Amino acid sequence: MIVYGDYECPFCAAAEVRLREREVQIVFRHFPIRSSHPRAHAAAHAAEAAADQGAFWAMHDALFGDQGRLEDPHLWARAERLGLDVARFDADRRSDAIAQRVRGQFHGGVRAGVVTTPTLFVGGERYSGRTAATMWTYPT
Repeated sequence: MIVYGDYECPFCAAAEVRLREREVQIVFRHFPIRSSHPRAHAAAHAAEAAADQGAFWAMHDALFGDQGRLEDPHLWARAERLGLDVARFDADRRSDAIAQRVRGQFHGGVRAGVVTTPTLFVGGERYSGRTAATMWTYPT
């Protein structure tokens, strides 16, 4: 399953909980919507910076677990709790390489028809927004 999500989107957080219950294999793609979720972009960069230290899913879970605290001090604290090199994490999340990775995933979503979050692709079918967050008849 491919999931396009935004770390500030409450429907994405709800979908994440349900998907974890189903234990499906997830490929997560960043789709930060700056107009309604101003910190989602920075959070996506934080997740990718954590990925460079082998902690994408741990950071991913931490970001969805506390969507109200996505400012820099909270991101640094999460990185520290996860045992990351915080100086490297901070430099990486501000790097052009991370920006290109997040931008590439966003543009890939646009090309695939993503316009809102969450958007899930299951067996070639697209489920978007509240439908994606509340419809749990997906095959595992």
